Amino acid sequence: MATRMSTRVRYDQIRDDSALSRTKNGHLKRKERANRDARILGLIKAGKFPYTPVVQTWLSDKFGVRFSQVTEAQAKSLLK
Repeated sequence: MATRMSTRVRYDQIRDDSALSRTKNGHLKRKERANRDARILGLIKAGKFPYTPVVQTWLSDKFGVRFSQVTEAQAKSLLK
């Protein structure tokens, strides 16, 4: 039979494991964001206004406004 682990030790272990997991996943997410940015910029370069919903969402997130307020000139300015 396994020995019983106290609640405090169990929660400490969970907290430590979660911190390691966040660090590891954070590095992976940073790489994935860079890949997504490159892919979306390629779609902006190749496409024409108005863009697909994926690009619209990305642009509204970058500018912090709704897509209906984003102009084509603003979208093209990200290519520089």
